[in-house]
Amino acid sequence: MNDTITKTVFFRASRRTVWAFLTEKDKLAEWFHPAEADLADGEDYALLGHTPDGGLVKQCWGTVEHWEPPSKLIYSFTVKPLNGIMTRVTWTLDEAHGGTRLTLNHEGLAAAEDAALGLLLALDAGWDEHLGRLRNLGAKS
Repeated sequence: MNDTITKTVFFRASRRTVWAFLTEKDKLAEWFHPAEADLADGEDYALLGHTPDGGLVKQCWGTVEHWEPPSKLIYSFTVKPLNGIMTRVTWTLDEAHGGTRLTLNHEGLAAAEDAALGLLLALDAGWDEHLGRLRNLGAKS
């Protein structure tokens, strides 16, 4: 079964600039979710969401597994609907004609057998939304 979500986005920005938007706390908050801290090699991370009363709650979390600035970032990834199942997100940054091609691969969703299609659809739409925000920022070249 193919359970991998793949997305590709182009930016008129350097790989180092795009990398910063994938790893720095303040920049992650602009397009994805606020982070507890900057992402770091081998470290656990948590991205936060807002509760209806304005508080913050852990939205998604995992561990940074591979750190190769500004080329590749891999981390384990889960959200509450996955009930503890860890998936894997791989970001690949390639030079592309004066800018950067950013490719996302999110795999491992078939492990959530009972809700696999629903989760694939929800995460696919979620990545579209988040990457759309990042595209609109232009990764602030």
